[in-house]
Amino acid sequence: MPDVTDNLLCHIGDSGVALVQLNRPDARNALNLPLRRLLSETFTTLRADDRVRCVVIAGKGPCFAAGADLREMAGLGPSSVWAMDVLSYWHTISDFPKPLIAAVHGAALGGGCELAMHADIIVAEDSARFGQPEVAVGIMPGGGATQRLMRAIGKFRAMQMLLTGEAISAQRAYEVGLASELTPDGKALERAMQIADTIARRPAIAVRLTKEVALAGADAPLATGLMLERRAFETLFDTQDQKEGMRAFLERRAANFKGA
Repeated sequence: MPDVTDNLLCHIGDSGVALVQLNRPDARNALNLPLRRLLSETFTTLRADDRVRCVVIAGKGPCFAAGADLREMAGLGPSSVWAMDVLSYWHTISDFPKPLIAAVHGAALGGGCELAMHADIIVAEDSARFGQPEVAVGIMPGGGATQRLMRAIGKFRAMQMLLTGEAISAQRAYEVGLASELTPDGKALERAMQIADTIARRPAIAVRLTKEVALAGADAPLATGLMLERRAFETLFDTQDQKEGMRAFLERRAANFKGA
C-alpha cells in the first residue's frame, strides 16, 4: 500500500508488517476529523489485506499524538459533536483483528493516549508521557479512556490520571502496566518493528484467535473465557500450520508457516 495522504502514511513491508504513521507534525499529530477518517479507512483496508500479519502505529515529528484537535471542536454544541460520529472511527481500530503495536515517543495525550490503548502492545521511549488531560479543558475522555484505562491499570491509578488530567512518565506507565516495554529515546519504532516481525512469522490463524479470545474473555466471566479458549485451541488442530508447527518441532527444524 502506498502513502495514504500527506497526513497519514502507510507502508507494508515484505515481512507482512504494516507501518502506519500519523503525519501532522506541525499540529503534534492532533486527531482532527479528516485524520480520524483516514485512520478508519486505512485499518479497514489493512484488515482485508491478506498480506498484512501485524500493524505498527507511530507518529512522525515531535510526538505520538497530543490529543484531539481542539481548534476543530471548541465552538461546537452537543448535536454537532454527535454528528461527527467519532465513535465509529474508533470502532474500526478496536475491532481490528490483527495484532497492533503502538510505538510511542513524546506525548501520548488525550485521544493520543486512547489511540495507544487500542493497541495490543505498547512500546514507549524513556521520555514519553501518557495522560488524559480532558478535564483541564472542561470535558472528559470520549474515546474509551474511562473504560480502557481502568482495565489497564486499575481504579485508583486511573482515577488519579482522569480526575487530575496530569500526565505520567513512561517509567511510571511501565510500572503500572500501561506500557509493555521501554526503550531509549529514538528506539521505540525500531523495537516495535522487531516485535511485529516476530509476530508476523508466527502462524496467522493462531495469532488472530489468540487476540480474539484474550480480548473477548477479558470482558466475560472466567468460565466463559476458558470455554472460548478451549474451543479456539481445538479449532487450531484443523489448520495446516498446526501440523507444520508440531512436525517441525519434532523434526528439530524451523517451521514454514503458510497462514492456513
